[in-house]
Amino acid sequence: MREIGEAAAAALPGAVTGFDIALGELTIRAEAALIVEVLRFLHDDPACRFIAFVDLCGVDWPAREKRFDVVYHLLSPQQNLRVRVKVETDEATPVPSIVGLYPGAGWFEREAYDLYGVLFDGNPDLRRILTDYGFDGHPLRKDFPLTGYVELRWDDEQKRVVYEPVRLMQEFRNFDFLSPWEGTDYVLPGDEKANRAG
Repeated sequence: MREIGEAAAAALPGAVTGFDIALGELTIRAEAALIVEVLRFLHDDPACRFIAFVDLCGVDWPAREKRFDVVYHLLSPQQNLRVRVKVETDEATPVPSIVGLYPGAGWFEREAYDLYGVLFDGNPDLRRILTDYGFDGHPLRKDFPLTGYVELRWDDEQKRVVYEPVRLMQEFRNFDFLSPWEGTDYVLPGDEKANRAG
């Protein structure tokens, strides 16, 4: 794995900013504007052959200037290895689309756009994929509010889709985190019957 990281850094000195190996996995850090060149090298180089696109996801770091990581996961069946490639971007700077190299990445880019607001330049169909058409905001951002929005559901009585304010159905519960083998110091509701002599 180290050889692949060193080869990528040597072949693309301006595009690859570094690499790490942790827990048996290779992570390559790259410049967002040059991601297509980095992935093309990993795809085409005979020593790499990362021809299988596995996943693309986003990570939100709101305290950073470039708050988003876009993380690409690739597989080389020939080498039986996986690689992770990370780039950083902000809310306004688009990342080049990799659909020309990995056509299956189109839907993953749409998901990252929908849930995080990451823009992908060159994606032929960059529109929401998981949220409703009129949805406002990006729900996987860490600053996304959990209340104040509406949810949509099918109402079987009205035979139509209805919009309602978001409701958190589970009430707050206070757990004591005692060992289940030791039991609790209090009687749980419903357990009072178990201690009665039969």
